Amino acid sequence: MSASDLAHVMKQDHRALNALVRGNPEPKKELFSRRDDATLANPFGPPARGWDEIEPTLERVARLYREAEPKHFERISGYAAADLAYIVEIERCRVKIGDADAMATVSLRATTIFRREDGAWKIVHRPDDPITAMRPPESILHQ
Repeated sequence: MSASDLAHVMKQDHRALNALVRGNPEPKKELFSRRDDATLANPFGPPARGWDEIEPTLERVARLYREAEPKHFERISGYAAADLAYIVEIERCRVKIGDADAMATVSLRATTIFRREDGAWKIVHRPDDPITAMRPPESILHQ
């Protein structure tokens, strides 16, 4: 994958994420691998593995976000090889989530891993979480 290929895939992914937080999961669905080893782990639930779990997870996420402003993407790192690439970013947006009436800022630490499948770049792993700053070690303990 060339630097311009990675930039193109990232642009597609960013557009798809902006559609997702506005309630439309379809562009993000198009980017995901349909293979059994694909995974999606977001802050709203346990990891999903395989298309049969990823598709309803994306649909649920799209229902949870409302009235989102476009996301801002802060790139931390990225790497591309012939058949595998990744990006690490902080994603920020203002949005209404769930039953909330007020807009709130959401910041997510996100990694997206792409793999070339049948000549197209597909997402094979996407974890994101709200950890974007240092936290005390006790923060990982269950209450």
